[in-house]
Amino acid sequence: MSLKLGDTFPNLSMKTTWGNLNLYDYLGESWGILFSHPADYTPVCTTELGAAAKYAPEFKDLNTKLIGLSIDPIADHEGWIKDIQEYNKLSGDFPFPLISDDRTIATQLGMLDPDERDSTGMPLTARAVFVIGPDHKLKLSLLYPATTGRNFDEIIRVIKSLQLTAHHKVATPQNWKSGDKCMVVPSLTDEQAEKRFAKGFEKASLPSGKGYIRLTPDPSQS
Repeated sequence: MSLKLGDTFPNLSMKTTWGNLNLYDYLGESWGILFSHPADYTPVCTTELGAAAKYAPEFKDLNTKLIGLSIDPIADHEGWIKDIQEYNKLSGDFPFPLISDDRTIATQLGMLDPDERDSTGMPLTARAVFVIGPDHKLKLSLLYPATTGRNFDEIIRVIKSLQLTAHHKVATPQNWKSGDKCMVVPSLTDEQAEKRFAKGFEKASLPSGKGYIRLTPDPSQS
């Protein structure tokens, strides 16, 4: 299965550290991030899961639920979580479930890394990231090799951008952060933009004479 942006994400039946879950029921009306890691009890994954747990309150503030996945049994997940908490100095209950996959989900979603294999020669899961909207559609996908850990600051940043642009007629430029100026989308005329953006917009003067770069203050900021 090859998922494209805008496709409806499958309603997965999942065996997890929180029991058997249905993806749509788990997400409810929230945004969701399903992310995979190659294997339990591995060093880079331990830092990533720790980072995701530390960011859990911020994801909650963004109405976004997390769920992890690897091809490991529940017992290994549960034991590894203790290592994650110890290494990353975390306390309390682990804030999101981990899926135990028999490669069914990983194969279905194209998450397997052909260059990383277990002791039996079977491929491991890559570091995939799927962002799912409240409408259950795929909003963003990232695929990292097993050797490269993810940047959770960037994942937070893109969630904020996705949520902003879902509700306002703007796009976010390179390195945008919440509160920075945004770009008015080309589909709006100047007259429409003047009506929509109370704080107005500024137009860049370019050699072409075309007024396609229009900046407006972040419309989500009061």
